[in-house]
Amino acid sequence: MNQFRYSLFILIGASSYGFQASIVKLMTNAGYEAAHAASSQYLFGLLLLFIPFILTKRVKVNGKQTLSLFGVGILLSLTGVFYAISIQELSASVAIVLLFQFTWIGVLIESIYLRTFPSHLKIISIILLWVGTPFAAGVSPEGLGLLNNTKGLVYGFLAALMFALYLFFSGKAGKGVPTIQRSFIIAISGLLTTFLFISPAFIVDGTITDGLWKYGWPIGLFGVFVPVVFFALGTPHVDSGIAAILGAAELPAAMIGAMLIVGEQLTLGQAAGIVLILIGIGVPQWRSRKNVDSKKFSSSC
Repeated sequence: MNQFRYSLFILIGASSYGFQASIVKLMTNAGYEAAHAASSQYLFGLLLLFIPFILTKRVKVNGKQTLSLFGVGILLSLTGVFYAISIQELSASVAIVLLFQFTWIGVLIESIYLRTFPSHLKIISIILLWVGTPFAAGVSPEGLGLLNNTKGLVYGFLAALMFALYLFFSGKAGKGVPTIQRSFIIAISGLLTTFLFISPAFIVDGTITDGLWKYGWPIGLFGVFVPVVFFALGTPHVDSGIAAILGAAELPAAMIGAMLIVGEQLTLGQAAGIVLILIGIGVPQWRSRKNVDSKKFSSSC
């Protein structure tokens, strides 16, 4: 049951990222720039984390723990920065497909770390995710024509690599640090990293009070508070390859969010892609649940 609960935490975190995309869409439709979304994501996420940070248990953090958590925050922030550049160079659907290469990259990183070959169920899962992602993202022939854009491809794969590394190290960084405190440090690192690429002038030039706050707080909620906290709860207890596969829930959530929040229509091809992704996510979970049930049966005998 505990393993299922930790997997559920990761699913919630990944789905939260997906719903955040719809809020960003509403924000850009209102006339704000994508840079405002990236920077306000961490600013408001940090503000939302501040109250639970001061109200919950905190421990003294040593230099090694701080550096490791800052590293995780940098990886998460760079994922967003590289993904934004990829979208500028390619179509959004192709950029999404490139980002979702983090699934097999995450399994590969885990295999290298453990020096073992991925299980056949993980391989089946990755294949299903590979097939389902282009359909769910709604990749068009015109979008595929942009694949000769080297800059877009490079930044798309860099975004995938950064997110795979984030999932891998999220469960290993800051051991012994309470979840909210870990999340708060990660958010600080993400905000500072974002400001290296995006000017923080919007904080003082009136953009926030003029209306950005209406979009900033839900983007911070779904883009930092919920996913960072729930990944911090789940990833230490789930192997990183499974965590990468569970992270693929972000795309179905983004499609459903676009339909419910933005009012976009879901095509039959996208629906089929979502079903394939969900099956791909469920395959390794079915195996682990089966193993748990077998152990319970053996112990009862």
